[in-house]
Amino acid sequence: MFSSNSQKLKLNSKTAVFIDYANVYGWRDKLANPVDPTKLFRYLKSYSKIKLINLYYGSDTNPQSKEFLKKIVKIGYNLTTKAVKYIIIGKIDGQIIKKRKCDFASLYTYLISHHKQVVVVYTKGHIGREIWDIKKGLFKIQIDQLLI
Repeated sequence: MFSSNSQKLKLNSKTAVFIDYANVYGWRDKLANPVDPTKLFRYLKSYSKIKLINLYYGSDTNPQSKEFLKKIVKIGYNLTTKAVKYIIIGKIDGQIIKKRKCDFASLYTYLISHHKQVVVVYTKGHIGREIWDIKKGLFKIQIDQLLI
């Protein structure tokens, strides 16, 4: 994802990744190359601390979308196809996290309140106000190129 070892993520403990692919897809107009989901998955798997890689994507009847979802599962992502505004997070440290509203802001707030490290990677203009307004405990990384 980053071009040198000095830019690698420093993960302190077991890590779960939550990808809102609608946002990642929206980065295509800001990045030199679109994000390749296979390369992104391989990159994330290169970190031994990353235990879960979850991808959220809206359900669609479009044949291309259906093929994309099949590809995502084949790659190895844990896929959830619900409206991302209402997601079931699952278990984190034995706690069942039920439906949370407002994309990932409530998840980040929950994790921060439980002293978890939260990193948000985004491109200019592609971070929600509710995420930007989280001032403590959230590491925000703006990227111009995704090099994987």
